Amino acid sequence: MFTPGSHSTLPVSLLVYGAASLVHFIHNAELIAHYPGLPTSWTREGVYLAWLGMTAVGVCGWWVLSRGYPVAGLLVLAGYALLGLDSLGHYALAPFSAHSTAMHVTILLEVAAGASVLVLALRLIVARADARPLNTGGRPRDGRG
Repeated sequence: MFTPGSHSTLPVSLLVYGAASLVHFIHNAELIAHYPGLPTSWTREGVYLAWLGMTAVGVCGWWVLSRGYPVAGLLVLAGYALLGLDSLGHYALAPFSAHSTAMHVTILLEVAAGASVLVLALRLIVARADARPLNTGGRPRDGRG
């Protein structure tokens, strides 16, 4: 049976991603007036609330996974990871050259960490599917049995 601890890199990857995301959102919230292209309606508090909402998705995915629903939990964690890739939207709002080095670092670290979680979650889903026997005949997918 799959448990969250059965793949030790998942919790580490999630913690790294959560930390990178927090650093980016803190930078974004505290320097919101300097981030090019952001809507003027966005506020410091709104950025922090967005991070809390996003992080709640990750916590929910981990909770579902730890309760014995691996595919559902991993799918929620993949969705959480995709939320981090959304930070690339900064470059849709303003050109790459309009951002400071610190902005690039925080954005790209969050994106890289989110991509890492996404790849890991999808690999674990595929590995789980490959380990299941086929529904017809009860044979494993590799033909053994």
